[in-house]
Amino acid sequence: MPYVIGIDTGGTFTDAFVADQDNRLAAAKTPSTPPNFADGFLNAIDDLAAERGISVADLLGDTDYIVHGTTSTLNSLVTGDVADVGLLTTNGHADSISIMNLEGRYAGLGPDDIQNMARTSKPVTLLPRHRIKEIDERIDYKGSVIAPLDEDGVRRAVRELVGDGVEAIAVSLLWSFRNPVHEERIRELIREEAPELYVALSSEVSPRIREYARSVTTIMNTQVGPRLDAYLEPLEAELRRRGLTGALLVMQGSGGCVAAKDAPAHAITTIGSVLTGGVVGCTRMATALVTDKVISTDMGGTTFLVGLVVDGKPVTTTSTILNQYAISSPMVDVHTIGAGGGAIAWVDPGGNLRVGPRSAGARPGPACYGEGGWEPTVTDADLVLGIINPDNFLAGRKKLDVQLARDAIDKQVATPLGMSVEDAAAAIYAIQNAQTADLVRKVVVNSGQDPREFTLYAFGGAGPMHCASYSADLGVKEVVVPLGSTAAVFSAYGLAASDIVLTAERSQPAPMPVDVETVNSAFEELEAELEQRLSDQGLTFSSVGYEREADIRYTMQLAEVSTPVPGGSLTSEQMAQVASDFEQRYESLYGKGTGFPDAGLQLITYRVRATGILPIAPTLPDHPEPADAEPKSSGVREVFLDIRTGRQPATIYDYRALGTGHRIAGPAVVEAPTTTVALPPGTTAEVDRLGNLVIRFIHADRKES
Repeated sequence: MPYVIGIDTGGTFTDAFVADQDNRLAAAKTPSTPPNFADGFLNAIDDLAAERGISVADLLGDTDYIVHGTTSTLNSLVTGDVADVGLLTTNGHADSISIMNLEGRYAGLGPDDIQNMARTSKPVTLLPRHRIKEIDERIDYKGSVIAPLDEDGVRRAVRELVGDGVEAIAVSLLWSFRNPVHEERIRELIREEAPELYVALSSEVSPRIREYARSVTTIMNTQVGPRLDAYLEPLEAELRRRGLTGALLVMQGSGGCVAAKDAPAHAITTIGSVLTGGVVGCTRMATALVTDKVISTDMGGTTFLVGLVVDGKPVTTTSTILNQYAISSPMVDVHTIGAGGGAIAWVDPGGNLRVGPRSAGARPGPACYGEGGWEPTVTDADLVLGIINPDNFLAGRKKLDVQLARDAIDKQVATPLGMSVEDAAAAIYAIQNAQTADLVRKVVVNSGQDPREFTLYAFGGAGPMHCASYSADLGVKEVVVPLGSTAAVFSAYGLAASDIVLTAERSQPAPMPVDVETVNSAFEELEAELEQRLSDQGLTFSSVGYEREADIRYTMQLAEVSTPVPGGSLTSEQMAQVASDFEQRYESLYGKGTGFPDAGLQLITYRVRATGILPIAPTLPDHPEPADAEPKSSGVREVFLDIRTGRQPATIYDYRALGTGHRIAGPAVVEAPTTTVALPPGTTAEVDRLGNLVIRFIHADRKES
């Protein structure tokens, strides 16, 4: 019986999902195990086997593939635990990394921080100056060689870097994206001098115009590539030892997976690995529920993540900011803040209550875990407020200590602020909901979208406890809490339901209209490259599809907009329509009348995304019909669900007793095995055909939405 498995490793919990070809599903949730996250991965496999009632060897022996969302590369960059890297660059350009194209001081910062020049600064440079070596060579903007590569100079530079103890070398030459011949020769020379070194070329990692961003992306890829390899290689070896015969795949930030053997060479694409599984899951769920626009919100133990699905596809971006560095790699556009269930509440020197971004993580975890944590967290506040049942956490496998939660809140928040423990917990709850609502609103509005056109999906272990509160004022159509087989492991379901997705791109700036044969040639070359990479994955696909797009801008402007391009052999008329589509997209993003057609257009970068559809696509089964017409409660307890009403009696429901069509009204709490859904006053919830809870809001001035 072939299986597919998704394993999502978060900072606090590791979620697992398995499906077979008959669509029988099982899920598991286990604590993550930093710093060796592979242990948590393997524990999750053990739990899945137990859920299926079979041995680990039998489970893995019949598994076609495992899709893994890993924090390995992201954690390496955030913590600075990266490989020692050297850089080879064109003579005269060694200081590009420290000059930072004048954007290093403000990249990724908000307007207030950008304007506060006295308190902003450049990030620490990625490499010390002595590990940057200049090489004599030159290729011009047309791709012509005007100065040959100094091969002896390359050999000397490599020997010096090896003597300096580098583990890997990044190569980023000027205009290499127009002609990679010198970079490719340098790699050959490095392998002759130091075959053990990891090597990354900018012409392969990020073949785009703009030297600084291309070099940054290549360096970061080189920093994390060896670390990802060091994580995946022993993990895959252990899986093979335990009986895995299928493939180990790694999720990428682009919204699709790649073979583990291919992942280290393109390591930078995996930094969003653990962030995108939920968005992919939302895409699958939206298709099943015939929903065009979805706000994906994932609140786990460490972070709160927001992404969008529009017209059945995740919204993507061509670059992202990390540690004030721009990474030029296509990714699903996911925004995150440190506001998960483990977010720590603290009082700043000015006497203001803050929540996050620090997290208690898996170890020691919130104070109520009883494992040494002493700082109060959102989970501690939820427990004190009565939202969480201390005897039902993780289906009762972990008992929570209410007194430890109260003591932590009292000492760190209530006493310093001169308030009761209950009021302090309520304040933590309110701040958490406010800052998560702010992020959702910012993501939707800044994308040029109207929240009223969206359905919000809320998942993750902590998300359902807060979603009604952070969604209440957004005006969304409704809130869907995916439960059924995916309760609290929705991201892992998204991983298992994903496909192989590879991207190839190349900058070739030219004023529009571009000669149509040039356009056709560029796209055909990219598609041929992707066809080979798909073949190299060693997998069987049900089908393969290609999507094209071009980054276009108004002449002399910096804002490029990715615009879809039809497949096949293009005509001049089709390219004229692409130009028109760009202008419409530009106005939708920046406002009517903001475009400047008289300036003319420039096509900057060609991009193709290839999708290899994997043969097993888990689908969510219909939820059972109820035995009784009306849902039966399992009791009543005092719960704080709304800052305006305070504690009040709330009806408690066991999710396992709810069937399709059951409808309940707040104030209420629904307890599922791996999460809890809070329903404040003024809300209703109905169980849909897939077992999801669909939350709607009732307002005094309008009918139920």
